Amino acid sequence: MNLYDTLPDAAATVFGAEATGSSAYDVLTVDVPVGSWIPSLEIARDKLGCTYFDWLSAVDEPGTGFRICAHVVSLENHRVRRLLLRTTVPHSAPSLPSAIAVYAGAEWHERETFEMFGVTFTDHPHLVPLLLPENFEGHPLRKDFVLAARVAKAWPGAKEPGETHDPDAPKRRQMLPPGVPDPNDWGPLKGQLPPAPTRPTRAPRRDGATPPPRRTRAAATDPAAPATAPDPGAPAEAPSRPPRRTRSVTEGSASQAPAPATDTTPAQTPDPGAARPPRRSRSVADGSASQAAPAAPAGPSDT
Repeated sequence: MNLYDTLPDAAATVFGAEATGSSAYDVLTVDVPVGSWIPSLEIARDKLGCTYFDWLSAVDEPGTGFRICAHVVSLENHRVRRLLLRTTVPHSAPSLPSAIAVYAGAEWHERETFEMFGVTFTDHPHLVPLLLPENFEGHPLRKDFVLAARVAKAWPGAKEPGETHDPDAPKRRQMLPPGVPDPNDWGPLKGQLPPAPTRPTRAPRRDGATPPPRRTRAAATDPAAPATAPDPGAPAEAPSRPPRRTRSVTEGSASQAPAPATDTTPAQTPDPGAARPPRRSRSVADGSASQAAPAAPAGPSDT
């Protein structure tokens, strides 16, 4: 049996007494202390066969520290086995030994983690910024990093469409997203902005005041014509509608009109008032034409 198959139950036996393991979504996760970071990576490479280095990054956990994660993979016997090694460094001293001696591909990942989170990797040969410009200050993936662009520029939705930009005009209360400070407390406009005014309350209705009459519209009036309020003293008039066309049963519908005559004689229009011929009744014994008894087969003629 491969040593990888004994995990995560045997995480303390494989990686040390302080190691803890768990498994979810086909990924084995092992947490180790900072002092066992490099030995744990060597165990993963040499004993578990995790020779493929995938990525290394960090997560800022407020109140806990920076959690460093390294994802390595074993491809032995054409079987993919993934291992996620994690360790936590405090916010006060974010430092960790470099993993380049074990996995050379961790060089760029440690530079990015140093740039985005401020975690220092000792023994790194070239720990310099990788993505951000040289004059950039701070670490943008930390939870306490302030989005200065949103302080200098109004957050979208701070003004309504058509609202003037008069600095003396009253402003509505601005809604700030998480992680963006109040521009009156931080940034170039610190202490220069007036306090956000509260929304004025609606004045109560005076006693005895009646609401305006509700606009009504009659069903038979023109929709484009302006509607007027009905007079309470005038009697109600029923809307006039055109009389509905009636048709007797004998007339039938337009689709039941007789077909035009094909001969030269003019077709005679049936009299609506003429009575229809009585319907032919058929007893049960008669049956229908399709149910008539078949004729007996003809036999040989008698000579």
